[in-house]
Amino acid sequence: MNSPCCCQRKPRAGDDARKTWLRRVRGVVGWILPGALLALMPKCPMCLAAYVALGTGFTMSGSSAHILLLALIVLCIGTLALCAVRRVVSWSQNKQTFNLQLTQTHQ
Repeated sequence: MNSPCCCQRKPRAGDDARKTWLRRVRGVVGWILPGALLALMPKCPMCLAAYVALGTGFTMSGSSAHILLLALIVLCIGTLALCAVRRVVSWSQNKQTFNLQLTQTHQ
């Protein structure tokens, strides 16, 4: 049996395309999911407690619902900020800079 090791496997023709596609999907979901959660999240802690009770069957106090609401807001804004920073960093790395140097002309 002469099968190659998994680490010596040659990449298939579509591997790069799949990785690029998955990276793009992950990037889009990274923007959409926290944004949609922020938009659809109830602004009242008691409404959040009611939604948690309806969805899971667990009840929570108003103060714990308030803490959960703040934690979700911070998590969503942090995720959006991370996506924005990644976008700016990748844009600045891909940005082509022009190297303008003075040249001497012979007269």
